[in-house]
Amino acid sequence: MKTSANWPDKAERLFTAEQITRAWDELGERVDSFLKQRELPRNLIALAVMNGGLFPTAELTRRLHMPMEFDYVHATRYRDRTQGGQIDWQHWPTRDFRDRHVLLIDDIFDEGHTMAAIAERLKQHTSHITSIVLARKQHRRGLPRDWVDFHALEVPDRFVFGCGMDYLGHWRQLDSIWALAREET
Repeated sequence: MKTSANWPDKAERLFTAEQITRAWDELGERVDSFLKQRELPRNLIALAVMNGGLFPTAELTRRLHMPMEFDYVHATRYRDRTQGGQIDWQHWPTRDFRDRHVLLIDDIFDEGHTMAAIAERLKQHTSHITSIVLARKQHRRGLPRDWVDFHALEVPDRFVFGCGMDYLGHWRQLDSIWALAREET
């Protein structure tokens, strides 16, 4: 599937659109059940971690059967690159998170530093945070793999894109997940 000049020479499709849809459906059922079974604040906020969390937030919340508000935080370590750096806080919500349950939603749990920094900042305002990602990368760097509360898919320790994840700032909108060849990362 070479579609433009910035498409990587060697990319492998890891998950098809159909597999992704099934993963979203299963994740939605799990999160919906979790939220309904617990005594949580009723004021639910879906908080997308931009930019990658936009796609996952839309997909997941369509499958949750309860009222909620939406907001976003923009904290990035990658800035359209394939390796992370220091966290750059570009936007923090101005709303009051007290007595609110926050669904912190992102595209991928790689090393976990960005989500952990956001969660730490949120804990100054609420103790009710559930972290959710579409994909969890299989490796032992960064935070323990079980740090994130919910994930739908496991991806190999390669650079992946699609479904919110980008390759050099592009291809977030793909409905499937692709991985770069190891020599391209």
